[in-house]
Amino acid sequence: MEQTKSGTVRAVERALDILLCFTDEIDLGLTEIAEKTGLHKSTVFRLLASLEVKGFVIRDSVTEKYRLGFRIWELSANLSQSDDPATILLPEMERLRDILGETISLYIRDGNERIRIQAVQSKHSIRRVAPIGARLPLYVGASSKILIAFADTDIQENMINEWTELIDISAYKDQMAEIRKVGYATSIEERESGVAAVSIPIFNRSHHLVAALSVSGPVNRLTLENMKEHAGLMIETADRMGKMIR
Repeated sequence: MEQTKSGTVRAVERALDILLCFTDEIDLGLTEIAEKTGLHKSTVFRLLASLEVKGFVIRDSVTEKYRLGFRIWELSANLSQSDDPATILLPEMERLRDILGETISLYIRDGNERIRIQAVQSKHSIRRVAPIGARLPLYVGASSKILIAFADTDIQENMINEWTELIDISAYKDQMAEIRKVGYATSIEERESGVAAVSIPIFNRSHHLVAALSVSGPVNRLTLENMKEHAGLMIETADRMGKMIR
């Protein structure tokens, strides 16, 4: 069984890379998957055959494209019955959306990225659309600031040291200290043109950082003054959320 330098099994890693191709796509052809993974088409074909036998992907006999299989949904059903924040916190996110009228997102840190694990879209015709599963950089954006500012010191240092060419380290550390002081973070067109966001931390009952809760929308509606006003309600919401998570 072929292993990588890190001791993992190469075939398993490649199979997982194939499944991750469907994060932003519903169905994909063999060539598309090969291009996304950088693998040879024959390798992708063999791995897809194994995944299909086990029910993790389904091949459409007409289009010859693949999509996620029912086994994935079986696994996700078990996840939704656990202490998954994306499921547990959804009602509170919907309540917050109905009050503020903007898109609500939930982010966690995964290595040097943040992942949007849940989102409730604004009902405005002009709104920020936040796809679930999106991976975003950690050095920019309101939620990223929260996930760094309230992380353990060693995590903060490791992350910040990787960004020496991307940010002003001294100014960034000062910003993190201010965020910890006021309890929320804001961003205006830092990552996306025309988009603003305000984010706060969610701590569980043991006071460990679980996720970042974010409100985002067009800059003409989410002004700095509005975001500061929203922060108070968001902090109250995050306090209720934290009591729901072990």
